[in-house]
Amino acid sequence: MAVRSVKAVRHDPLELLYNKEILALAEAPGLDGRLEGAQATVQRTSPLCGSRIELDLDLDAAGRVARYGQTVKACTLGKASAAILARHVLGTSVAELRAMRDIVRAMLKEGAEPPPDAWPELRVLAPAKEFKSRHGSILLAFEAVTDAIDRIEAGRAA
Repeated sequence: MAVRSVKAVRHDPLELLYNKEILALAEAPGLDGRLEGAQATVQRTSPLCGSRIELDLDLDAAGRVARYGQTVKACTLGKASAAILARHVLGTSVAELRAMRDIVRAMLKEGAEPPPDAWPELRVLAPAKEFKSRHGSILLAFEAVTDAIDRIEAGRAA
């Protein structure tokens, strides 16, 4: 009787990270371009990799995103993250955007699970938790949009 050896299938962690879904998202960042007369404009750069996002944001009276534009010069993961944000940002409330930033941060820093229903594309970013050097570029768009929200709210309060 012949004995068969079964080799464990190993996946290169970088292959899991740079999968087809991430690459497709990075190719189409969405809502690309700047807005004239935006309520807030923010530019953020990841100090580790140099990824950069410039975004313009308008909120309506109810605290939902009315207009959004972005220019992204980033690595693949930064572009993919910005694309996910762009797919969902219009009509989204300030509270939900802050919650999504916190969820992405928890996914990366603590290994938290992505939300099962809201923003399903976030699951493709989960493998990045093993790559701390990539966290900054992934969080860049989410931190920039919440910075813009803070600026608008500060201006309304003044």
